[in-house]
Amino acid sequence: MMTCLAIDDEPLALDLLEDNIKKIPFLKLLKKCSNALEANEFLQSQPVDLLFLDIQMPGLTGIQFLQGLSKTPPLVIFITAYEQYALEGYSLDVIDYLLKPVSFERFLKAVNKAHDKFMVSRTPAPPVASAAYMFVNSEYNLVRIDFAEVAYIEGLKDYVKIYMMSATRPVITRMSMKSLEEILPGDQFVRVHKSFIVSVSKITSIRKGRIALLKEQIPISEHYRENLYRFIDPKNLA
Repeated sequence: MMTCLAIDDEPLALDLLEDNIKKIPFLKLLKKCSNALEANEFLQSQPVDLLFLDIQMPGLTGIQFLQGLSKTPPLVIFITAYEQYALEGYSLDVIDYLLKPVSFERFLKAVNKAHDKFMVSRTPAPPVASAAYMFVNSEYNLVRIDFAEVAYIEGLKDYVKIYMMSATRPVITRMSMKSLEEILPGDQFVRVHKSFIVSVSKITSIRKGRIALLKEQIPISEHYRENLYRFIDPKNLA
């Protein structure tokens, strides 16, 4: 069950949100708030898993409210009438951006994305010292990923593809590259590009800013080049 908080200065919008939330079995609405200050006061004593957050509100906008949260923010779905805020919303790593009026079908798609990410965050991780695998949500299943089998990972917007040595198809799951970096063993995997993490032991060669791996040519960006060089003898860079 995911607890949630709905924040919107329009009473009719709040009522519609409440109706939609009640139709979702895994959601529990704890409170409706008409402004960001009221929501902030509630969150001081009652953490929630998911925020439904309007952007254009008097006093404090939804974006300002989210940026000002002192604790790690909950998952967020923006619901607004203003399309121009979409890019800024995604830069804040929100789950989805819904434009009013929101159909139930579109609402359901957004909350399913939130639920997928929520379940991943609650998946028990093995002890760090002996971690050799992780579990990810893929096609409504928890799939075990053995680190020794991972060749590389490709990030594509709001999901990733995990390419395995012994599989013909990648495992696709909704995760961010940042969260994967925190899970994968740092002595085995390295991020070489905003869209790629590779297993160091699976690299066959490096040439002209590209890594050869599984017959693929994976780019190395300037921003992440130093990450890779940690695994290379400096004498070989001369």
